[in-house]
Amino acid sequence: MVEDYADGAVGLQACLENPPELLLVDLQLPGKHGLDIVAELLQVHKNVKVLVLTGHAEPSLPGKLMRLGAAGFVDSTTAPLAYVIQAIYTVMAGGMFFASHVQAETNSIGGNLPLAGDIPPSDLSARELEVAQLVSAGRSSKKVASDLNLSTRSVENHRANIMENLGVWEVASLVPWVMQNGLG
Repeated sequence: MVEDYADGAVGLQACLENPPELLLVDLQLPGKHGLDIVAELLQVHKNVKVLVLTGHAEPSLPGKLMRLGAAGFVDSTTAPLAYVIQAIYTVMAGGMFFASHVQAETNSIGGNLPLAGDIPPSDLSARELEVAQLVSAGRSSKKVASDLNLSTRSVENHRANIMENLGVWEVASLVPWVMQNGLG
């Protein structure tokens, strides 16, 4: 069954009462912001898969969504419909899908933050390096959790930290870093 809500608060209430298998949510909704919807829903129903489709991307958004437990994010202003469909299939299969064209964050003196290639492996913890290797090999968070005897939530938190530290927001950008540093 597919349901559509224009008001965030009404939609959240419906999802809390009858949790969907997949929630597609925008961030800019009347009644309640999408980030609040994601946070509140996943606190109560941790197994709901969440995919954010928004035209309001900012550099820190993918990291925020990963920390909240969202399984994906697509910048609807730049991504073709095929990306959205691919994201839905990936998320429903237990994977994660983060695709956007957000501007790089800048540091406090106005310069760009370091690129992934400039970040040495020593900047990540041993566990984050293990997770980075497995994720770049195409394993889902669920499979990585099983392989490392962790919870899926822990793996998703590691993924968020890795990607934020490296300044990348999709696995396709993580793979070259792993290979460049001899980890793959």
